[in-house]
Amino acid sequence: MGVITLATNYDFRNLRVLVVDDSHFMTRVVSNILEALGVGSVYSAHSGHDGFDAACRYRPDVVISDWDMDGGEGPELVNLLRHHPTSPDPFVSVIMLTGFAEMRRVLAARDFGITEFLSKPVSAKALHARLVSLVERPRPFVRVARDYFGPDRRRAANEDYYGADRRGTEDFADIG
Repeated sequence: MGVITLATNYDFRNLRVLVVDDSHFMTRVVSNILEALGVGSVYSAHSGHDGFDAACRYRPDVVISDWDMDGGEGPELVNLLRHHPTSPDPFVSVIMLTGFAEMRRVLAARDFGITEFLSKPVSAKALHARLVSLVERPRPFVRVARDYFGPDRRRAANEDYYGADRRGTEDFADIG
């Protein structure tokens, strides 16, 4: 498969991506797209537990994980990556990939610490857009007591809030 060229031309040759999905077919599809986008190192695992082991071994820059898997689901993998004492990088970018894209799932994924959300069927354009988002609009990580650790969940300013804790406009990512 050749390299796919899209509107923003990033060099992903040094990027390490781990794809975690219990469907070998889906893992291959996503891996092929990543390779076509020019990603230099693509690794795969087929369960959340194997995904955590692979993350410890390969230290990826990005993890793309399915939500529903046998042998440890995506949310469990994210929890291990964010909180386990042996996690190689609690700040790793995680793109949650799922066939179930209803709003309650998107909000739940956000609340357990994913960085981006992508629904199936996946396309090269959509996957490229998520990778570019990780580069162009990185989000700071926050810890909220013991309840949450992950990328800042607030992407837009609440114009109706004027309290003492109101953040400045520089604190928000531009989601275009």
